[in-house]
Amino acid sequence: MDRSRLHPQARAAMQVQQRVPLTRATLPAARLSMVRATRDEVGSGPAIRSVTAVDAGGVPARLYRDGDHDAAPVVLYAHGGGWVMGSVDTHDGLCRQLAAASGWAVLSVDYRLAPEHPYPAALDDMAHALAWLRGPGAAQHGLDPGRIAVAGDSAGGHLAAVTARRARDEGIRLAGQLLVCPVVDPAADYPALDDYGLDRDEMRFFWDAFAPPAVDRTQPDLDPLRADLTGLPPAVIITAELDLLSAEGERYGAALLAAGVPVTAARYQGLIHNFPRKLALFDAAHVALAQLAAALRAW
Repeated sequence: MDRSRLHPQARAAMQVQQRVPLTRATLPAARLSMVRATRDEVGSGPAIRSVTAVDAGGVPARLYRDGDHDAAPVVLYAHGGGWVMGSVDTHDGLCRQLAAASGWAVLSVDYRLAPEHPYPAALDDMAHALAWLRGPGAAQHGLDPGRIAVAGDSAGGHLAAVTARRARDEGIRLAGQLLVCPVVDPAADYPALDDYGLDRDEMRFFWDAFAPPAVDRTQPDLDPLRADLTGLPPAVIITAELDLLSAEGERYGAALLAAGVPVTAARYQGLIHNFPRKLALFDAAHVALAQLAAALRAW
């Protein structure tokens, strides 16, 4: 590893979570490792007006509110974790921070995880949650069904991007999409950045768990780069220089721009995969969250 490329905080951050080589047999230990590292990586997040467990159309979710106005705009949030790990708990601090900084409500979706529930389970859960937000959820919780954005980090970024395209196909106009270090390309042709956290073997495990090799990964629900991207809502895409997913996230941004979609793309130098979630470790995480919150306020 060329450590001269690493931000000093990235060097320290890579030592916080115990790395578990991923297999079907070790997945429970990997899930537990992510949970145990959450407090040190993310922190507890700010105190906000309300945090409520909700049933979002049959999907468990957590609703964050900090503003005091009625008909609040809302972000539909999909957590990261390679579609196989993570939960509303591992992303609680991030969602609290996003709600506090933006004034938007945040609905964090506890979608079903692979490999127990492979594609399309997680995407279907996102669709059910979106339908709930546009119907009974808005009425029950004082939300604005006409101002909904989607957001997600890592694999959650993939779910958010596909949810935005599915919504467009159904004639639903979303306010925007926030994609943080997103997974985009199932071809898994990754650069040699294995020494900076997330590695190629892990990403191949994630893809095989979510969309087993017998599944056609060229369909737009799995490969967003193959979709018609015209008419999608504006996007903010955050990538990290030393993340093996940075190139595909930036390709997706370029494809959106070529389709006429307004895009703001920012690559954070010297940083590693999904640094914006790790608010307790990275100063840049707070800068990235401020960037996301500013986009929401503009939408």
